[in-house]
Formats: sequence, structure tokens, C-alpha cells
Amino acid sequence: MYVKKGDKVKVITGKDKGKTGVVLASFPKKDRVLVEGVNIVKKHAKPSQDNPQGGIINQEAAIHSSNVMLLDPKTNEPTRVGYKVIDGKKVRVAKKSGEVLDK
Repeated sequence: MYVKKGDKVKVITGKDKGKTGVVLASFPKKDRVLVEGVNIVKKHAKPSQDNPQGGIINQEAAIHSSNVMLLDPKTNEPTRVGYKVIDGKKVRVAKKSGEVLDK
């Protein structure tokens, strides 16, 4: 999967189109990512040890990884991702600027 935890991404389609955020988690088997501040859903929670009041909680839900694009670290614009082998390691590379995304 071309998106990893901690990447800055922009949503390119769906109800949150145009929003940007940081990837909180990625689920490669399901091809989904959890992005900060994107796809907010309401969850009804029973009272528990953590939340004695219970009630309705707003939280992020996962979206498909094809609906997000990585932001180029140089220009801060959405870019596609390529791969190169540098010093025997496979690294992700931004297609627009050629900047290495993995540090």
C-alpha cells in the first residue's frame, strides 16, 4: 500500500473531498486508511469505565486508500507515488518533484 501511518494526504473524492489530514492508521488487508478529521461518524456508546456518561461520540471512520493522494513534501500538492531502490532499500518517491517520501 502506498499510504503509511503519519503521511499527509488529501481526500480526492467523496463527501470530504478537498480536506487534508494525517493518516492515523492504515489497514492494508482491507485497503483502507484512517485520516484525521475526515469521514466523521456518530457512534452510540453505552456507559463504560472510560465513558461513564455514555452517549453519542463523533469519531473518524476508515476510507478507501484510492480516495486519498499523498501530499508532496516540497510543493504540498497531491502527487502520485513511485518506487526506487536507493542503497539497497525500496523507497517511495513523489512523482511530481522526485522527492523521497521515506526518511
